[in-house]
Amino acid sequence: MYIIGENIHIISGSVKEALRDRDAKFFQDLAVRQVEAGAQALDLNLGPRKKDWEEVFPWMVKAVEAVADVPLSFDSTNLLGIEAGLKNVTKARPIINSTSAEPERLEKVPLLAKEYGAQVIALTMGKSGIPVGADERVTIALEALIPRMLEIDYPVEDLIIDPLVLTVSGCQEYCPELLEAVRTLQYAWDPPPAISVGLSNVSNAVPHANRPLINNVYCAMLMGAGLQMMIADPLDLMLKETIRVIEERDDSTPVAGLYIKINDRIAAMEEPTIKDVDMSDPEQVAIWKTVQILLNKVIYADSYLQQETMAA
Repeated sequence: MYIIGENIHIISGSVKEALRDRDAKFFQDLAVRQVEAGAQALDLNLGPRKKDWEEVFPWMVKAVEAVADVPLSFDSTNLLGIEAGLKNVTKARPIINSTSAEPERLEKVPLLAKEYGAQVIALTMGKSGIPVGADERVTIALEALIPRMLEIDYPVEDLIIDPLVLTVSGCQEYCPELLEAVRTLQYAWDPPPAISVGLSNVSNAVPHANRPLINNVYCAMLMGAGLQMMIADPLDLMLKETIRVIEERDDSTPVAGLYIKINDRIAAMEEPTIKDVDMSDPEQVAIWKTVQILLNKVIYADSYLQQETMAA
């Protein structure tokens, strides 16, 4: 699994404060910790920075590149800021996060990526927003995103399609559709573009205590659908362990075995079954209940773990 570390994100209060104070050591420590934990690239979500972009983006690049050699992913709506950052990259090939199929964005971002030799993440979202169905998302990739890259002679293999994770709280019907979008996009073009998702989006607006479990179970399911890249928290030890047991096929514990079964069911285009679960094990029961909400079989509620188990 190729992980783009998500922890340098302006939504974090500590990141916001460190950026305000231009605390380079804070960002350097965070970058090093993520890379040491397995991140193969680092997402830099600095927000639009409408007033100070000309100074902030280059400053961040220099601070992080002083301690890390991995690709930097520029996550902002401010294209001028992104370009200011790109101009200062001296190490690994950067990533622009992101474009979409919205006309203005799709016109400008791929050209910027081509000019600076950057990869680009493209969201399956058009003018009317994010479609629910997998087919509609794949259609956006095939009829808008990929054709634009071909139009400007940008290599499709350098394109990263993001079919968009939305929260299970309020957008539950999107969750199983994403699995099918990830599965289908791998066969939608030759050579296929890479596919990445923002994993932790699935647990946005969910009580903090439940977020790691939801992220973890969805990761196992997405890996079953063929996902090999994601923006995620490399410091999440539970997530790292789940990725490891699936990749190494290590079923030495009952919980690890269940995650592998979930992965394998999705890979076989089947739904996980309660027969895979030891219902006397509370940890496995919690995983099963999470599978059910992510497959949109049981209506999500913040108290879903306390609700009676539904068989399937």
